[in-house]
Amino acid sequence: MDDYRSLLVLDEIARNGNVTQRDLSRTLGIALGLVNSYIKNLALKGYITVSAIPRKRYRYYLTPKGFREKTRLALDHLKNFTNLYRTARRDFRELFFAIEKAGIKRVALCGVDEITEIAYLSSKEVDVELSGVVDDEHAGTRFFDYRVLPIKDATGLGAELFVITTFRGGDELSERLVMAGIEKDRICDISEGGWLKKIRKER
Repeated sequence: MDDYRSLLVLDEIARNGNVTQRDLSRTLGIALGLVNSYIKNLALKGYITVSAIPRKRYRYYLTPKGFREKTRLALDHLKNFTNLYRTARRDFRELFFAIEKAGIKRVALCGVDEITEIAYLSSKEVDVELSGVVDDEHAGTRFFDYRVLPIKDATGLGAELFVITTFRGGDELSERLVMAGIEKDRICDISEGGWLKKIRKER
């Protein structure tokens, strides 16, 4: 995660040297204090230089060493994502075939990120209807042909099973689903099957 966040910071600085730490915090979803820590660390390693400009602001520049590091981190991230995709695709395929075999016909997804897209693709390989997608952070946005709903509306989807499909806080999402009226035994968190451990080993 540290390498990935460093990559994001370096990429933003490469695109806009006038970016502020507050801008980085807002764009990347990282606490302001943590952004400051990354900036100091990257400068200490010689990946960026910092120069003061009027009104107590700073301008950031990537050094040649910083450009090389950004390229290295991007390649590593691509390799890791390829491994992640391969492992997640296999595990979601197995999960949805098991769901179909169990006679479950209507499934909803909970949590929206890159992993959710892999789950969606896997769901299309079986005779299971995707009844909707819920996620408080992305409520109101579109996910393929579905409008993402807040978790409080989960019971209205008529799903027999909710599959949590995100890196972020599976336990918290399970709790929110239960609070919304979904029985615990109707919630499946794919991370409980150990696939996150698998991808760490492959990396």
